[in-house]
Amino acid sequence: MQGGLWAQAPVVRRPPPVDGTQAPQSPQDVTQPSTDAGPTQTIHVQTRLVNVALNVVDGKGAPVGGLGKSDFEILEDGKPQKIAIFERETTTPLSIVLAIDTSESVLTNERLEKEAAKHFVHALLRDQDELDLMEFSDVVREVVPFTNDKKRIDNGVNDIQRGDATALYDAVYLASQRLGETSVANGRRRVIVLITDGGDTVKKGSKYMQALEQAQRAGAMVYSLIIVPIYSDAGRNTGGEHALIQLAEDTGAKYYYVTDPKDLEPAFAHVSDDLRTQYLLGYYAPRRGADTSYRTIKVRMADAGLREKYDLRYRAGYYADAH
Repeated sequence: MQGGLWAQAPVVRRPPPVDGTQAPQSPQDVTQPSTDAGPTQTIHVQTRLVNVALNVVDGKGAPVGGLGKSDFEILEDGKPQKIAIFERETTTPLSIVLAIDTSESVLTNERLEKEAAKHFVHALLRDQDELDLMEFSDVVREVVPFTNDKKRIDNGVNDIQRGDATALYDAVYLASQRLGETSVANGRRRVIVLITDGGDTVKKGSKYMQALEQAQRAGAMVYSLIIVPIYSDAGRNTGGEHALIQLAEDTGAKYYYVTDPKDLEPAFAHVSDDLRTQYLLGYYAPRRGADTSYRTIKVRMADAGLREKYDLRYRAGYYADAH
């Protein structure tokens, strides 16, 4: 798909759904006691490990470190779950899609914006990480497929081109699909970083709810770097902004406003810092037979006195039929 064009994504064009759980699912051994009919038997039961990346900040927005497994409680659909995995300031691998809106309303200073993107890649990408570069305007184009080669990504950033329309939700939808094809071994985190003004102008493309569902199925955190016009609020697409804010909140990520191209680099730095200061919690999802429902996740401080003191940010849930 390198360098190819992707048209707007129809509703029916979907790969096997995925979420941010580990695959293959981990078998757990259940031993049945022996009976007169025969010896002890061991049955292998498939269980799903649900990983939850978690940011904890204090009242001033500063990251809170040093917390332990016993400091947290996790619930699925309101029912407490046992925390099976816990990591402080997780170093788990990252799969990132950097999706850049190249419409005329966003790409106003190409040199500054391209340099900021390159610096972000070089600062964040470690040996265990991978990044996919996309651009979107009239259509979504995968400029560089997943790689760890920074020089290749730099060349791709230099190659992005201006366009007219903004296929924003197609970009989220297709980025989520690509993330769904990546491995989730070793608790790998899936991330989309959007640079856009929030105005989806493609009439026949994906809609907000389709994009959100696909991101949730991929277990992707969607960070939105929202470009706002300098000249006046009259040129802002506030509806699009609100959609991007909701998308970030529902997937456990954040949004940042960028009012000038020179502010893009600090916004990238905030995303990088956010990913570096995450905790990782994991639990085995309860089995419910055939189930296609959306299951909600809630994480809270075990000490009720700290629940008002700290703000916890994480994805809102996952789809039970995703693999």
